[in-house]
Amino acid sequence: MHRTRVRVVEEALDANNTIARANRDDFDRHDVTVVNLMSAPGAGKTSLLERVLADLDGVRPGVLEGDVQGSLDAERLASLHVPVTQLNTAPGFGGECHLDANMVRSALPALPLADIDLLVIENVGNLVCPAEFRVGEDVRVMVSSVTEGEDKPLKYPLMFRACELVIVNKIDLLPHLEFDLDKFLHHLDQVNPGVQRMLVSARTGDGVQRWRDWLSALAARGRAGAVEGRPGAVEGRAGAVEGRAGAVG
Repeated sequence: MHRTRVRVVEEALDANNTIARANRDDFDRHDVTVVNLMSAPGAGKTSLLERVLADLDGVRPGVLEGDVQGSLDAERLASLHVPVTQLNTAPGFGGECHLDANMVRSALPALPLADIDLLVIENVGNLVCPAEFRVGEDVRVMVSSVTEGEDKPLKYPLMFRACELVIVNKIDLLPHLEFDLDKFLHHLDQVNPGVQRMLVSARTGDGVQRWRDWLSALAARGRAGAVEGRPGAVEGRAGAVEGRAGAVG
């Protein structure tokens, strides 16, 4: 039984990766750079996008909004006059707690790929499953809120290990919490040594400019790769966008 179960899991992931490569080919064909944005529920993914999407220095952004049900976050982002496509996992996908490559592929016809340079896939809020499924992205970004505690990198190592950038959000709450930032960063380096990290507050705007600049630079690298004949090419490690990955700010 154990061997059968492992084989089934491996086959499922292999099938997902095959579809993810097909998604990647479609994104490359349209010179679109793709960010897979992940976090626990309530960490602030949507709020961070609200802060930056309307002002990305010439970059044309779009969003694929993943939720189990509802469209509240999509409506918030659509008010910024950027194209937003809602993808719910409840109807047709069994209410999954993550997006996989097949779900993203089902949404491709609704995405205006010819009219955007940067696609942010806001994944379903979950610290486990989203990290297991590639969807055709260039890079993965993980948002962790200080309200979640400094032990999260040790409890959910795959999520933190799978990302090229970790954003620590809600730092404006640090004076009111028993959250040891140095301990969190130490735990982060234990599971993903040197990963780039940013300290931000979506509420106050502190640190948000670095997030905006990071996205703009990422999209610019994608466009440069396309000009050189490598459609959508982006460095595998997003830390290359801003030099050494371990920068904190």
